[in-house]
Amino acid sequence: MDTKDDKETGSINDVPVDTEIAETARVVDHIAERQLCRKFDVRLMPVLAVMYLFNALDKGNLGNAQTVGLSNDLHFAPGQYNLLVSIFFVPYVLFAPPVAILGKKYGPARVLPILMFTFGSMTLLAACATNFGGIFALRFFLGMAESGFFPLVIYYLTTFYRRGELARRLAMFYAASNIANAFSGLLSFGVFQIKSSLLVWRYLFIIEGSCSVLFSIFAFWYLPRSAAEAKFLNEEEKALAFHRMQVDSSSVVQEEFSFKDSLQIFKQPTTYGFLLIEICLGVPLQGVSLFLPQIVQRLGYDPIKTNLYTVAPNVGGAAMLLILAFSSDLLRIRFPFIMLGFAFTFIGFIIYAAIQDVQAQIQLAYYACFMMVWGTSAPSVLLSTWYNNNIAHEGRRLVLTSVGVPMANIMGLVASNIFLDKEKPKYMTALITTACFGACGCLIAGLLGGFMVFDNARRNRRDGGKKTTAADVPTQRLRDGPSVPEFRWFL
Repeated sequence: MDTKDDKETGSINDVPVDTEIAETARVVDHIAERQLCRKFDVRLMPVLAVMYLFNALDKGNLGNAQTVGLSNDLHFAPGQYNLLVSIFFVPYVLFAPPVAILGKKYGPARVLPILMFTFGSMTLLAACATNFGGIFALRFFLGMAESGFFPLVIYYLTTFYRRGELARRLAMFYAASNIANAFSGLLSFGVFQIKSSLLVWRYLFIIEGSCSVLFSIFAFWYLPRSAAEAKFLNEEEKALAFHRMQVDSSSVVQEEFSFKDSLQIFKQPTTYGFLLIEICLGVPLQGVSLFLPQIVQRLGYDPIKTNLYTVAPNVGGAAMLLILAFSSDLLRIRFPFIMLGFAFTFIGFIIYAAIQDVQAQIQLAYYACFMMVWGTSAPSVLLSTWYNNNIAHEGRRLVLTSVGVPMANIMGLVASNIFLDKEKPKYMTALITTACFGACGCLIAGLLGGFMVFDNARRNRRDGGKKTTAADVPTQRLRDGPSVPEFRWFL
């Protein structure tokens, strides 16, 4: 899209909008803005949240199936279950950037439902697996289908919401992951009591996979390609939505993707700080997501109750995620809340590792499980929001997200291989390793945030001492990032 033409004609995504309407939208009516956001919230967030709920269900149901004998039923050799968990992350990382780029080219509103249909189909087919090779291949294709899902949702939401509105929306979306884990525990609790000649874990895959497939068909029809093509908005609301993105999200709204230009993001040193934090986040995030049933199993409950007792920590994680994200948006600051999340992770795993007699201290051990989940959800959302807030260029934002999110997920290769069968039910190696990653993440987030505070103060001193924040600078002037004199970091 040509930037000059946009300013002269007020066009939105190549859809003509009356110039007078576009000019009127520039005098922002905050009541109209709130009404517009409510429309986005009602029309987009529930559908995206349900899509991500099924995304998390289809990815994490392997742990539930393992508690009722998946390995024994399919005659796995020692170590093959860990290999089965690990293989998911290889295509998840390799295919995330190209899938995200295709999503940008053809539109997230169309690509996301197609990805959902595919990963739902893989889960459905897993119910038919009769040996390790079959389910191994299906997990590979599942990882491929889920690879670009989360980065594309983040990019999709940045085309509708301002920077300061994004964290709480992403939190509501991402809370679906915690609810999915809780729901998976409840669903498993019910399904695993079915008396049938068919192995009970097959019912779990059938139910979750078929729901994903059916909902993807609805989502393909329902999701708008952009605000400019949203049938639930009138022309004045479309003009306002376009203006909001220009001043507080994207330097050029719906910019055509240029791969070469987008790779410039890797010339910024802070990019590598964000990626290091993603790496530190990945081990606790994937460890809790994949192995919480095995961690809770140490409390001494039978397999059915073990799945039930994973519900409360996951619900608590969703609640803590929303508290931290809403607080972050209210204060317009990210890194202290990211540090707090990592601190929860570190403390929770250290407490659980330090307990010698779980039966004597079962309440404290179960409380530590809550802290583990508190500390994995919030940093993921706030970290993605943090670097998206600091990148006005849509292509660069997409590329960093499509590399950063898989970077966290590839650490599932570490998480899936530190929970050793010979160390169950305590898994001491896994607990200590995960705690260390949590501590490192907290430290690096603090250092990166401290640098941004220092750099903002330096830029303010250079400009005569006037206190300027990221909120004071329209994103139209921030396309080239920190090289622009007016640039200020969104902390």
